[in-house]
Amino acid sequence: MTISLSQLAVLMGSVVSTVALIGVLKPAAFTAVVRRIPRSLTWGYVFVALGTAWFLYHLNNESVSDFEAYKQYMFIGFALLGALTCVFLTDFLAARGFGVLLLLLSKSMVDTAHWSDTSWRLVMTVWAYGFVFLGMWITISPWRMRDIILWMTATEGRVRLTNGLRLAFGLLVVILGLTVYR
Repeated sequence: MTISLSQLAVLMGSVVSTVALIGVLKPAAFTAVVRRIPRSLTWGYVFVALGTAWFLYHLNNESVSDFEAYKQYMFIGFALLGALTCVFLTDFLAARGFGVLLLLLSKSMVDTAHWSDTSWRLVMTVWAYGFVFLGMWITISPWRMRDIILWMTATEGRVRLTNGLRLAFGLLVVILGLTVYR
């Protein structure tokens, strides 16, 4: 399944804008929800399951002949790794899973933007590399996700400001997806 840069931009911009709009309109409710995410086992299981499945999808589609003989064993090993992560690394499981999802999402973003013929593709590419940095940082130091969320939700004004900025960026990405990336 392939997705165009336009479709990816509209989808990602819509998700970012929707979440940010909730933060702007209902900052107290937004704060209450996002502060629970880093240590949530439920979100952790969901994020790790999605990350594992997505990684296995990429592994299955990998065509490097050097790994072809080992692909079946790697597939089983990485599936077990995802499952065992949910058993033995439950502290900040959601943060770790979210970090993995950011890394996988950034791969898709860069792969999709790579073939675009407009320099506006750099908006998605730079955003993707920001996700790479954040994904690695959160995966290595999962408590940083909690710290970032606590900083962003310290006051109602800060919640509105950070979500307002995200809303503006999300709308920019949607507009690029509907116009420039077509």
